[in-house]
Amino acid sequence: MGRLTLVLLATAVLAGCAPVRQRPGPVPNAPRPNVSAPVHTPTGLEAVVGRDARALIALFGNPGLDVREGPARKLQFLGPACVLDAYLYPPRRGGEAVVTHVDARLPDGRDTDRANCVEALSRR
Repeated sequence: MGRLTLVLLATAVLAGCAPVRQRPGPVPNAPRPNVSAPVHTPTGLEAVVGRDARALIALFGNPGLDVREGPARKLQFLGPACVLDAYLYPPRRGGEAVVTHVDARLPDGRDTDRANCVEALSRR
């Protein structure tokens, strides 16, 4: 073996001995903070976010899809301009489920502005 080969081999071996810094992981059994996510009501979604199913049906008519999974519920409203999915969850302290999140898309599946979709569907 040549001298250069020995130097490169020794460097590679020593590089393997360098200390590895590990990121600290979660502490087992550590208490997690009890933080509830705030419900934001962006402009244009006031008529939807925080409302129950009856209010949505009064605003948009009967949903094209009504899916329940445990305490959660998804109502889907269809129109020529867009499709609106409203996700309803009961408050932590109990009570009737209300909208906490809204998704909107065009009939071809592309995302669209949620507030514009709410406006388009409420004019029907």
